[in-house]
Amino acid sequence: MHELALTESIVEMIEEESRKQGFTQVRVVRLEIGALSHVEPEAIRFCFEAVARGGVTEGARLEIIATPGEGWCLDCGKIVAVSERFGPCPDCGGYHVQVTGGEDMRVKELEVD
Repeated sequence: MHELALTESIVEMIEEESRKQGFTQVRVVRLEIGALSHVEPEAIRFCFEAVARGGVTEGARLEIIATPGEGWCLDCGKIVAVSERFGPCPDCGGYHVQVTGGEDMRVKELEVD
């Protein structure tokens, strides 16, 4: 389960920022997860509580914002929503779709004390 390692990295990054910026408690973590990121949001949610224990993120609410996949179809020249890699363009049916969004995961925002 690579989500455990990802969650540990997120919490470590937040801990580092708390040392730099001087906050002592995180109330909310807003995390964006792209539809094509190969990250399971519920696994991140499951891991977060355990990984957050004993640090500034303990007790924080995790809000996960799902971002859609997006691609540019080389056949019809349109930017389209995509739900899978290597799938057809939902507009023209062509298979020359270059993914342009929805592959990433990032901490969008923190609410801190």
